[in-house]
Amino acid sequence: MPKLITITLERRGVSCVAELLEKDAPRTCEAVWNALPLGGDAYHAKYARNEVYTMVERFADQEVGLENPTVTPIPGDVVYFSFSGGMLDRSFKEEKGIDALPGVIDLAIFYGRNNLLLNGDVGWVPGNVYATITEGLDQMAEACNDVWRSGGVGERLVYRRHER
Repeated sequence: MPKLITITLERRGVSCVAELLEKDAPRTCEAVWNALPLGGDAYHAKYARNEVYTMVERFADQEVGLENPTVTPIPGDVVYFSFSGGMLDRSFKEEKGIDALPGVIDLAIFYGRNNLLLNGDVGWVPGNVYATITEGLDQMAEACNDVWRSGGVGERLVYRRHER
């Protein structure tokens, strides 16, 4: 039976369900599954386009590395990024309150088309696609778009094991 996670925008009261892609990204799936629940302040991407994400402290005993990577995520992709402290801009780290950490994990969902993971400062930013949204993408996309239009202040993006 596939492992499922629930991803929630808490303030907006909207959730979706995603299936872990254990055959395509086994190390990432295991690391995330073992660390759940995970969550934090929600942010809408500036450059990638249709992405909402949160940043959390590193949680894996050993970095998982790239597996099932993409720079062109599609709607419903759930993506894991690992950023060393030196890769992130100082003001960005200060703004997000992560400036004291040696690195962070970015957990993202993509809710629309035409995404491109290209950062003007560092170039291509591949991420591990480790899950796909199987239920509730339309409602989550609407809520994510509202994060873009109305802002994410006070919003939290939370990942939990799905209760069947």
